[in-house]
Amino acid sequence: MLANHRWLSPIFLLILVSFVVCIALSTRASNNRESATPAIVSPATLSEERAGRMPAYRTAGPNLAQGLAAWEQVYSVLISPRCLNCHTATNYPQQGEDRHRHQFNVVRGPDGHGVPGLTCAACHQGASSKAVGGANCAECHEGADLNPTGVPGGHGWHLAPLSMAWQDRNDRPLSSAQVCRVVTDRTKNMNMGGPELLKHHEEEELVLYAWRPGRRADGTMRTVPPLTHAEFVNATRTWVEAGTPCPRGR
Repeated sequence: MLANHRWLSPIFLLILVSFVVCIALSTRASNNRESATPAIVSPATLSEERAGRMPAYRTAGPNLAQGLAAWEQVYSVLISPRCLNCHTATNYPQQGEDRHRHQFNVVRGPDGHGVPGLTCAACHQGASSKAVGGANCAECHEGADLNPTGVPGGHGWHLAPLSMAWQDRNDRPLSSAQVCRVVTDRTKNMNMGGPELLKHHEEEELVLYAWRPGRRADGTMRTVPPLTHAEFVNATRTWVEAGTPCPRGR
């Protein structure tokens, strides 16, 4: 009996050591699998990397929820009258806070700059008129809002292309998801990715106009978007860094 006990002790010790080794190997394999799992990256981010516009490495940035929240801020600006009046789905621009049809039967024209004899630059003197063969006051007097007339001005004044309409044919703003899909569609947005969209929102003259729209003919100030320009740019940056996510739904 004593001899049997002498044999059992080494066997028990060997079983215990084997058990501990198995646990250690299993834990290590699990850790290796977790470290090898790739991070989830949005298709927009991957597209930017492949195009060489973003570095392949990534640091921690805004998550999906933060990106979507930032987009809703961007959307609140895009559907303000300052933007929607020129991002129409019709053959004419709109005016005013109620977005009524432009006076004088102004129409879009073949390239969004109006038609001969009634181009955008004919009244919006900040607009470049080089396309119709001549200079105007704004060629030298840059940045004037023409407050005495109540007519806003800006270089390159024109309607956005129909591909970038942010309202339907009944003048109702498109949903957040619909506008997001239009804005991020490279076949419609002049092939702009996230970084280009951010630059556009930050520097484009016609975008900046929304925050200095001048006065109406009666002398009262036109309304500005619900965010400051700095807030708008910061929201765009967060949305872009999150991979330009769009809300689900229609």
